[in-house]
Amino acid sequence: QVQLVESGGGLVQPGGSLRLSCAASGSIFSINAMDWYRQAPGKERELVARIISGGSTNYADSVKGRFTISRDNAKNTVYLQMNSLKPDDTAVYYCRADVRISVYPTAYSYWGQGTQVTVSS
Repeated sequence: QVQLVESGGGLVQPGGSLRLSCAASGSIFSINAMDWYRQAPGKERELVARIISGGSTNYADSVKGRFTISRDNAKNTVYLQMNSLKPDDTAVYYCRADVRISVYPTAYSYWGQGTQVTVSS
């Protein structure tokens, strides 16, 4: 089994910063893509940022220039540095990972439990 555990959420004022972390543990052979998603009340879950094993990244237009995704492959951990936060960034943030659990190429998708980020004065 594989577990993803997020941390780092909380309450921050507009213009502030937060850093989210997501650590994967369990029967991990390797991890391909690692993502951050978010879901605001009444809205669909949306992809915020993605980083693949080689380090290439993609961002939603709404967070480009403000958020930075990174990963530590040795620790099976992905980070999301969020700067210049806005009230519209308020949501539950989830990490997701494509995990290989053996030498076979099949990767399985795992999700964390989510961490609340609230941007408010």
